[in-house]
Amino acid sequence: MRGIFTHIHSSGLGRGTISALPPAADTMRWSILLSSSTSRFLRFPILPFHTHSSFHTFITQQNPNPNPSPIPFVDHTTVRATLTSFNNDYKRALEFFNWVETKFKFQHSTETYNLVLDILGKFFEFQQCWNLIHRMRQNPHSLPNHTTFRVMFKRYVSAHCVQDAVNTFQRLNEFNLKDETSFSNLIDALCEYKHVLEAQDLVFGDKKNQTLTWIVDGVDGFVASSKNTKIFNIVLRGWYKLGWWSKCWEFWDEMDRRGVEKDLHSYSIYMDILSKGGKPWKAVKLFKEMKRKGIQLDVVVYNIVIRAIGVSQGVDFSIRMFCEMKDLGLNPTVVTYNTIIRLLCDSYRYKEALTLIRTMRRDGCSPNAVSYQCFFACLEKPKFIIELFDGMIESGVRPTMDTYVMLLKKFARWGFLRLVFLVWNRMEELGCSPDASAYNALIDALVEKGLIDMARKYDEEMLAKGLSPKPRKELGTKVLGGESVEE
Repeated sequence: MRGIFTHIHSSGLGRGTISALPPAADTMRWSILLSSSTSRFLRFPILPFHTHSSFHTFITQQNPNPNPSPIPFVDHTTVRATLTSFNNDYKRALEFFNWVETKFKFQHSTETYNLVLDILGKFFEFQQCWNLIHRMRQNPHSLPNHTTFRVMFKRYVSAHCVQDAVNTFQRLNEFNLKDETSFSNLIDALCEYKHVLEAQDLVFGDKKNQTLTWIVDGVDGFVASSKNTKIFNIVLRGWYKLGWWSKCWEFWDEMDRRGVEKDLHSYSIYMDILSKGGKPWKAVKLFKEMKRKGIQLDVVVYNIVIRAIGVSQGVDFSIRMFCEMKDLGLNPTVVTYNTIIRLLCDSYRYKEALTLIRTMRRDGCSPNAVSYQCFFACLEKPKFIIELFDGMIESGVRPTMDTYVMLLKKFARWGFLRLVFLVWNRMEELGCSPDASAYNALIDALVEKGLIDMARKYDEEMLAKGLSPKPRKELGTKVLGGESVEE
């Protein structure tokens, strides 16, 4: 397996490679290229890598070349992929969204609208979100759907604007979408972002809110939903997300008192609660009880018990459970394999874990970024980590932002600044827009090495993208008005 060092030094390219790129790409300095501060620090180049054809077209159209390349066909797949690459830069995402519609007469679908809504909502640009929703209504091919408002609920609640999320649900009659699905999405968003108390009060509170009701065949849908197993499961999962184990156990008993019929999903959530709540042996016990009752088990239940039995009794017992699952005709998912890979890595059995990666591919289940993150979290030798990271990309597995941040922090903690930049450069090569966590990891590494001027430049980049609410005091970064932050 060829490491990144070999890949760079064997390329035969000199320091002038970046400036040798087309003037348009050099001028625009999009996320696939090194920032100026990075290129000054490094003494080797990276290979230019255009992730999506529309991305390259965007640059070319914005800055025409004397010898332009042929304009590629712009389809929905390319537009979605390009928007996703801008998920941490809402200004460029919106600029591209409007540009591709104007220049190519591209007809955005509901899906592409939902993508850009999610990006805008991430940066609290809610007024622009509503402007786009009104645009969606003007085209029958891009009408708002349940996913549209699920995105809005999620982004409002993640910004702790709970009342705005509730008000949005109340407006859904305008879009003929005020129903049980939307209500479930609202409760799910509240529970996902740790507003479980508000969700529980909304569903089970003493005061019934008339503006939340909807009528289905003469029946009050709000009342019917508040007794629905699905809603109870969402709230139970919410307490699990909070890690408030006593509340989880209390709510599980509350479901019995209210006469709620527990389904397989209910048991799956509760098994996960027991496993992650420090009682994995009880999760295994519950699994055996479910088998005795003749409950039809699925791969999700097995995934949970594989982890629980691995934590409580060892990875060899997990492998036995894995074989039992396959004997029953249940096909393991990537989550199943990742669970065992992590247990093997935690036991320092790296060779067996790598063998399992190959087994996955042979069985038609492709590994993902999490599969490799299991190794990165446990390995202690930088050379092995870099080679595995390089091999991961060469095999077609695309790192996620969590992957990059994990490696940036790990190499920074070890004091390997060169490796920090290797990871950062690869992230930019692959067209991945860094988020606040990635910027902060890099800035912390630079500050630790005393490179304050360079750290300040990255802090300024982060501010310009709207990823940080204020400059870092220790860097003396200037705000937009040109004044430094006071100590």
